[in-house]
Amino acid sequence: MGLVSELAVHSTASSIFALCQQGVFRTAPQCTLSFAQLRIAKTSLFSHGFAASGCGLSGKIHQWSSILFSVNSADILGSSSMTSDKDIDTVPLPLVMIDQDSDPNATNVQISFGDRLGALIDTMKAIKNLGLDVTKGTVTTEDSVIKTKFFITKLGRKVEDPSILERIRLTIINNLLKYHPESSERLALGEAFGIKAPKEKLDIDVATHIHVQDDGPKRSLLYIETADRPGLLLQIIKMMVDINVNVESAEVDTEGLVAKDKFYVSYRGAALSVPLSQVLVNSLRYYLRRPETEEDSY
Repeated sequence: MGLVSELAVHSTASSIFALCQQGVFRTAPQCTLSFAQLRIAKTSLFSHGFAASGCGLSGKIHQWSSILFSVNSADILGSSSMTSDKDIDTVPLPLVMIDQDSDPNATNVQISFGDRLGALIDTMKAIKNLGLDVTKGTVTTEDSVIKTKFFITKLGRKVEDPSILERIRLTIINNLLKYHPESSERLALGEAFGIKAPKEKLDIDVATHIHVQDDGPKRSLLYIETADRPGLLLQIIKMMVDINVNVESAEVDTEGLVAKDKFYVSYRGAALSVPLSQVLVNSLRYYLRRPETEEDSY
């Protein structure tokens, strides 16, 4: 089943509700709502029985509901290395790369955080708790950066469901925040979940860039660079489904505060036409709009 075909039954609201149910997010007794972190329609949340009091949330809902979960008490995540006390000037860039294109049989995930990550046994366990099979692949070192690769499958096949891909990504990031709290200063989710927020302001300092180009006669390459946030992957793919654009494969990268995503897309078995590409870019620009969104994106 394709990456897009299973999306119809998943919304951002149901995905985040499932995360709460499965323990990916364990909310602390006090938690505030932040409009900058995540926007979900209030009616969708309540239709899933997701009451604010049930998850220990407090705050207000403004326009679209903004849900902020605390991961300080998360108990399913872990890294096998100890927390560093180094300051932000020496904190390496956290990288989480999810590759759906290079392997036809498995989802490839690569994680790095300078030289600070250990065996990541607890991270593998946390991903397995999502009902997935995890095999550790290569561990390489390049310029003192340890890069660990995992191969993830579900029932013997690569993970196609976007909501599960998002859970994998958030599970890994939560693991970093739990066992490496210094990483919060270099992660977008650190503003909500970490001990110290990033110096950069996501709505001001992180611009959005969107580009579409042909990748042969049968597909196009969509590149998106924007501020990271929970539910981002689901919303991008849902938007493409709404205009009948098919997602054939993707690479979803989280580089500190920034999400850098590549999607190979098509329309009725062919590359996107210029008018359809413009519709796609305009739709994504509207959803991802930030004060510094690049105006000539396309």
